[in-house]
Amino acid sequence: MRCPFCTQLDSKVIDSRTSSAGDVIRRRRECEGCGRRFTSRERVEDVLPVVVKKDGAREPFDREKVLRGVRLACNKRPIAMDRIERFIDELERQLIEGEAKEVPSQEIGERVMRLLRSLDEVAYVRFASVYRSFRDIDEFRSELDKLRRVHADDEPQQAVPGGPRS
Repeated sequence: MRCPFCTQLDSKVIDSRTSSAGDVIRRRRECEGCGRRFTSRERVEDVLPVVVKKDGAREPFDREKVLRGVRLACNKRPIAMDRIERFIDELERQLIEGEAKEVPSQEIGERVMRLLRSLDEVAYVRFASVYRSFRDIDEFRSELDKLRRVHADDEPQQAVPGGPRS
């Protein structure tokens, strides 16, 4: 494993731990060249589907690309990185289990937006504004109105004083 500080290839493993899901091994390492410590993560390479872009171009699924977009949307929001990582893990698992050889990028974007909507409304709006490429403020306002309606439908109805009892 190459040291991220001095780029030497020799390092020793100090500690190994398995993730709660059991699909990732976290290793603490110490560089034998500079003595600094760093963490590596190992995961089995699964066969992920190819992502079909809007223009028809095809590229391999890139976990880091999805993670960057979600991190950016969640920037300065009270969302633990563990939750984001677990979501990306779940997204990958769904793609692998779906057994499709190709997945449209729109489908991945919609899945990410569904997560963000349930996770944090501000992060959802941030991601949606970039993903959906709103052309003007009216499109943006329309999306916010939809979010408000869903939020209003989810709130429990309060009893009206003096009204009928249930």
